[in-house]
Amino acid sequence: MIRSEVEADVPIIRSIHETAFPSPAEADLVDRLRESGRLAISLVAEVQKQVIGHIALSPVTLDPEVAKIRGVGIGPVAVLPDHRGKGIAGNLIQRSVTLCREAGFNFLVVLGDPEYYRCFGFRPASPQGLGNEFGAAETFMAIELNFGALSSCKSTVRYAEEFAGV
Repeated sequence: MIRSEVEADVPIIRSIHETAFPSPAEADLVDRLRESGRLAISLVAEVQKQVIGHIALSPVTLDPEVAKIRGVGIGPVAVLPDHRGKGIAGNLIQRSVTLCREAGFNFLVVLGDPEYYRCFGFRPASPQGLGNEFGAAETFMAIELNFGALSSCKSTVRYAEEFAGV
């Protein structure tokens, strides 16, 4: 089951990120985004009433700004090791894409494995007119949530200040 996080999930979400990544940086990032009110979407995956996965999405900005174009970035995504390879992260991503579209966001970006994210409709961001502040090339990907939303974009995507140092 995929659902929005509730306050009781916060400690397990932290634990999931601490387990999934080699350092607490991603867990700290999620906490900072939550504390600043910049978690646009925060979903958990449950199996038999146990939270085993999490995805965080936060608003991004464009530089230069493009009127009426709103974007959101995926990250981080984590699933407990015993539950990997079962499509849980994919279900979190697919639900996130749907919720972002319903919320009126125009595009979604991710820094991640191109092979993996391509199956969800993500394509390299650069040909879509989007650069990024990290200097990433093929791993920086985007998906238009409204047809033609990025047709006039020539901007750099900037993540929330909480990402500094991650």
